[in-house]
Amino acid sequence: MTALTDFTARTLDGEEKSLADYKGQVVLVVNTASKCGFTPQYKGLQELHEAYGDKGLQILGFPCNQFGGQEPGEADEIGEFCQRNYGVTFQMMDKIDVNGSNAHPLYEWLKSEKGGLLGGKIKWNFTKFLVGKDGQVIERYAPTTKPEKLTDDIEKALAS
Repeated sequence: MTALTDFTARTLDGEEKSLADYKGQVVLVVNTASKCGFTPQYKGLQELHEAYGDKGLQILGFPCNQFGGQEPGEADEIGEFCQRNYGVTFQMMDKIDVNGSNAHPLYEWLKSEKGGLLGGKIKWNFTKFLVGKDGQVIERYAPTTKPEKLTDDIEKALAS
């Protein structure tokens, strides 16, 4: 059975990271953008990281420029924007595609595990996937779902 821990992804610093590093932890995977109406959700994601990071929650932000060209920057610009505007200290990954023929394998798997309104596609920036300690997808959340609305599900996942 495929799990989150079977994948790798490049960080904003250009380092190839094994997601096996998150074995036994709860992970929230989010496709992000710096120039989106949902960009202020970075603040809520950072608050979740601060509240639950030491309890076993990891947040992985995956910048994506596939929706309205809302993430045009390079890795250093993205990192600087997130840090300067939202104090982001959770793990930001390199820019990827989440839909189409060049979609990152992690996102192909996430979409196959939990389809959304558009079936096997990501609708927009800030779609969120909650992954349990066993590496399996628990839930998918729409871009309009604010990070603070995830606390009950995160607490349940951390307790299991």
